[in-house]
Amino acid sequence: NRLWGQTGYHFLPAFLQVTREDYGAELAQVDFARNTEAARRTINTWVEDKTEKRIQDLIAPGVLDQATTLVLTNAIYFKGDWQRQFKAEATKEAPFLINPQEKVAVPMMHQRGDFGYGDAGDAQILELPYVGRDLSMFVLLPKRVDGLADLEQKFTLDNLNTWTSGLRRRNVEVYLPKFTMTSSFRLDRVLSAMGMPLAFSGEADFSGMNGRHDLFISAVIHKAFVDVNEEGTEAAAATAVVMERAAAVPENLVFRADHPFLLLIRDNRTGSILFLGRMANPKK
Repeated sequence: NRLWGQTGYHFLPAFLQVTREDYGAELAQVDFARNTEAARRTINTWVEDKTEKRIQDLIAPGVLDQATTLVLTNAIYFKGDWQRQFKAEATKEAPFLINPQEKVAVPMMHQRGDFGYGDAGDAQILELPYVGRDLSMFVLLPKRVDGLADLEQKFTLDNLNTWTSGLRRRNVEVYLPKFTMTSSFRLDRVLSAMGMPLAFSGEADFSGMNGRHDLFISAVIHKAFVDVNEEGTEAAAATAVVMERAAAVPENLVFRADHPFLLLIRDNRTGSILFLGRMANPKK
């Protein structure tokens, strides 16, 4: 975490203390007013460094301007090896059904082994633990090729906890595509629709940061990168908030992820979801 504040701008000491002690976010000063582009490059370079260069250009040209006062960045990088790795020689080209009428050829990893497995009615669930088992990837695979939308409708934290708590170690034949996912989102409208529209307007009250009512959020940008291969998973994500002044025995169980599915990486100690995504087309 890092705060990027306009050089010379006064933020309340209490605010800086909270961000430093509770979130580990120190304040770095940059000059948005005089050199917006240099400030943007400085922030992006920090994000690249924290994510092993997997997240580049988090803040695109034009997002910042001379009225920018504060940018809050959060970056996370994760690289984990499977507890039980796939053998590279077992990876073969196979079809992935984008929908019932369309398919693409993808490198499909394959192995048989004991994994956490469950049935959620309309979907299969598989747990792929990483070395140490503190973290796992969960793959939620609809039983129908076109069942992803229905699964997403049912995807809540309560349901997820119910589904994953019911997993049992089973001997499963696993087919999982190799893939790389990259995504970039502007979360402004999403957060506004979720119930915080005032934060993005001149009516926002962030006086706890500077003692005045002249700050509001102008942009929230999120980028993510996930790479899944035989050895394990590499993942990174970064978010920026920009503020401006107004103004067992072998069974016949097969888990074949050859059509759209959900995936998430979870910290098994805390239950925190570190990454969450959908794979609709490994070729994109």
